[in-house]
Amino acid sequence: MSLSEPPLCFSCCPLKGDLLVGCKNKLVLFCLKYLVINQDLTLLDFERALILHIDNVTPTEIAFCAGFIAVSTDLDVLILKLEPPKHHSHCRDACHLLEKNGALFCCKGVKDEAVSTLVPQLEADDFVICQKPVELLGEGSKECGILISLESKGLANEEFFQVQYVLYRRFAPDLSSFVSSVEETKLHSLQLLPMYQTGKLTNLHSKRELLSLFCFFSLPHIGYLYAVGNLVELISTYQYSEKSQQAYVHFLCLLLDNDPVACPPVSLDVCALRMQLFIGLKAISHFKNHVILLTKADTEDITERRNSKKTDSAKLKTPPESEPGWNLYIVNTISTIHLYKEMVEYSKIYTNVKTESCIHLLSEAHLLLRAALMDPSLMDTEEREELLEAFRESCAHLGDCYSRFDTKDSHLALPYYKMSGLSMTEVLKRADSVLGDGTQKYEKGFLFYLHHSLYEDLNEELSEELAAKVLQIFHLAEPSQLPRVLCSPCMKNACPQKVQRMILVWGFVAEPRLLRQQTKRQIVPTEFAIHLKKTRPGLLVASILALHENSKIELDEADSFFKVCFFNENAIPQLLVDFWEALLVTCPKQELLQELLLKLTSHYVWRLSGMQLPDTKPLKTTEDLINSCCHYGLIFPWVSFIMSSVSLPDENYPEDLSKLQSLLCGPSIDITSVHPFLEPLPKDSPTGLSVHVLCATRVGEYEKSIDKLLDRCPDAVIPYAQHELKDEKRALWWNKLLPELCKRTRHAGDSYPVLISSLKETLSVIAMELELRDFLNVLPDDGTAAFFLPHLLQCSQRKLAT
Repeated sequence: MSLSEPPLCFSCCPLKGDLLVGCKNKLVLFCLKYLVINQDLTLLDFERALILHIDNVTPTEIAFCAGFIAVSTDLDVLILKLEPPKHHSHCRDACHLLEKNGALFCCKGVKDEAVSTLVPQLEADDFVICQKPVELLGEGSKECGILISLESKGLANEEFFQVQYVLYRRFAPDLSSFVSSVEETKLHSLQLLPMYQTGKLTNLHSKRELLSLFCFFSLPHIGYLYAVGNLVELISTYQYSEKSQQAYVHFLCLLLDNDPVACPPVSLDVCALRMQLFIGLKAISHFKNHVILLTKADTEDITERRNSKKTDSAKLKTPPESEPGWNLYIVNTISTIHLYKEMVEYSKIYTNVKTESCIHLLSEAHLLLRAALMDPSLMDTEEREELLEAFRESCAHLGDCYSRFDTKDSHLALPYYKMSGLSMTEVLKRADSVLGDGTQKYEKGFLFYLHHSLYEDLNEELSEELAAKVLQIFHLAEPSQLPRVLCSPCMKNACPQKVQRMILVWGFVAEPRLLRQQTKRQIVPTEFAIHLKKTRPGLLVASILALHENSKIELDEADSFFKVCFFNENAIPQLLVDFWEALLVTCPKQELLQELLLKLTSHYVWRLSGMQLPDTKPLKTTEDLINSCCHYGLIFPWVSFIMSSVSLPDENYPEDLSKLQSLLCGPSIDITSVHPFLEPLPKDSPTGLSVHVLCATRVGEYEKSIDKLLDRCPDAVIPYAQHELKDEKRALWWNKLLPELCKRTRHAGDSYPVLISSLKETLSVIAMELELRDFLNVLPDDGTAAFFLPHLLQCSQRKLAT
């Protein structure tokens, strides 16, 4: 390929292989052609076809793709399109569109504002004259003031092509820091980026088709991405934290499919993932998992850096012949799967705070997988299957985010879950972990997914358990939708009794006057409510609970309602206690939670201290509450040990006691606030002993608790120590329990066998914890050697074994 002038830059069309070479004031187009030598030999060659003359333009970078030409200088970018003319007469006009107005890429009217009058009067060394920034899009870019003419070299007639102006943008130098160096503001990294249309992710071997074209160029601190297809517009900017010398955009194909799909928006902020330092970067490119870098270290800068701390003398100049050479690096990036997993792991730090940062990171990770899957060179290999699996997982992660975050795009939970391949059953099971933050609030994204899935996935039948969960979700979030939900074939296995109860409760919420009426500023039950109290007490409690959750009745109004139901406003009926317990199950707000815990604790204590029996059978047992409510804890083993040897007067009596003990063993109750309510319980009874020792233990009074148990129930002291004296409290085994047992065994009595047994168990535990010397130091001086010797041997043998 011969050229009359030295080339300054070049670009190859990725679609046809044609070559565009940039020289001063012109661009030369070479078309790729095939030379058939014989049946077995075909050669490739270039033929000069067209010259585009651009007066007074010295291009620094050019890009060529699908007939589009992008040209940049230090501060200007021009995009043109070569195309066959619609009418031959227009082609002649296109070759002489505008007359030249003097300055490089100068827009008519802008150039003439000040330059013509100021330049003759001022010295060039005294002032720098800068033109205004300009952005011209589409047809408006014709006004840029640049003359383009065509000269045919291999075609029959230059009229077969005309020039269409697509985009022009001019930047002004940044003089905010009084820096006039072009290096600080000049453009770089000009690219034309084709977007291809492919089929589904599962069939990516179809022929690529150019769908649209984009142009990227960059200043030292910001990059710009324009769409230059049918619509010309700026679609994204890239802010850099440091000055850039080169940038490269790795673009994607576009997925077209009739299935419900979603894709992160183009307006997504750029996410910096990794950073690697290189000195003297001159050019950068990207191919698959390789980054190609061209560098050239600046000798003057290196010398200046080495001598900056030693002297302020003049800079040393390196002779040209000793200049460092150019360096070419090919850097392998980490695999897509590995980077994806890193991003997913990092996104977990934002999970609990429910911020857009989590969605942002997961969207970036999702795009990585899309780009890898849409690579047409990817064959049916294990790598592709691994990418597909990760892609489905990323869709599930994004579905989780949009289902539990309150965002304007929450509806995207549906397409992402669909793309993940998860069934409705699998998504519902994920909801426990996704929404397991102590509340039962379901955001609109999750409800949107459920709505559509219930009416579209007609072949999937939910289990009875999951159908009940769906009913509970809509009962809490959208009770008015319950009838429609129940019509879905997916809900075929829903429990009929639960369905009836839900529908009735929803009816009462929709029309509260069925249950209550207002008379003289007091809420009183209707005759129908009195009837439900006698025939369906559970339904009445559930209905009042639903009214409270929907802010149609306050807590004190509900209390009054149940008291009036039993015609005694001074007593607390069991149905009211059932209501408090049911309300506690729904995880109320913190201020209401403590109020409910006080109400229940005081009532349990009142019944226990007065030996009062409930007026109706409780709706929930202790076991029911432990299984359904996080505020009721498992009763500690030593508490059960204390109660096992006690015969209680009535079958309902231990239910109140076990509920009280379960609350005290739970994580939510404030012991200091409920302690005054526990005083009526006698401290010398097993009931009072278990409750008071529980309270003392919860506030950290372990030594006091040990004394109480040794005085009242020595059988329980070892189970207590095994459960409570752990970790930092373990030293109480030898600092408190051992001396106390030794002291008490010196005085023979009815408890002597129990105390001796407890002492032996205590010594066995200590022998496994302490070193031999420390064990000897904690033993009593007046003890019988034969009694302690087996435990000393146990401690010594443990030491030898280790």
